[in-house]
Amino acid sequence: MEIQKNTAKALLTIGAVFFRPQEPFTWASGIKSPVYCDNRLILSAPAQRKIVEQYIADTVKANYPECEMLMGTSTAGIAHAAIAAHLMDIPMGYVRSGAKDHGRQNQIEGKMEPGTKVVVIEDLISTGGSVIEVVDALRNAGAEVLGIVSIFTYNMQKGLDRLAAANVKNVSLTNFDVIAEVAAEEGYIEKEDIARLIAFRNNPSDESWIGGTK
Repeated sequence: MEIQKNTAKALLTIGAVFFRPQEPFTWASGIKSPVYCDNRLILSAPAQRKIVEQYIADTVKANYPECEMLMGTSTAGIAHAAIAAHLMDIPMGYVRSGAKDHGRQNQIEGKMEPGTKVVVIEDLISTGGSVIEVVDALRNAGAEVLGIVSIFTYNMQKGLDRLAAANVKNVSLTNFDVIAEVAAEEGYIEKEDIARLIAFRNNPSDESWIGGTK
């Protein structure tokens, strides 16, 4: 729980995750959301970056002690995988969203032998679709994917169901519920906003939370 709360505080401090329940953001899908997340901002905040990257390395060691290589998701997970792999003194690579249309036409970058025990590093997980594509690409290339370490997850049921169906474990440094709790404690949102945020998380397509009816 210490890692979850400290990560939440770090993300809130630099505005990587912040809440706006009164004026929701609109996702590309059209869904209105009370939360905005941009974990790329971690990279330009040295103090918070040091905390988060060490937590990633520690979480990999604690949950996947057999890990031989980190694989970042393209593009947001690449830098985090590189820094954590440097701290762990192990190889890293990354997986493109699709194979290149030139050169060697690689989708997986970095030297990875079949049978390599790999952990995927992802910045955030919502519905889980993109990270599962990365896991599938690695498995098809012969990797033994031990699991995922992500910085933040919404804990949406669709994402949890997809990860379970893909038979892949995810360990997040922090999650939507913890960040909502810390945001209220630190004064970023009102305490009564938490119920509205959880209502969004439970059913993103139901916008009744916006009016405070849930």
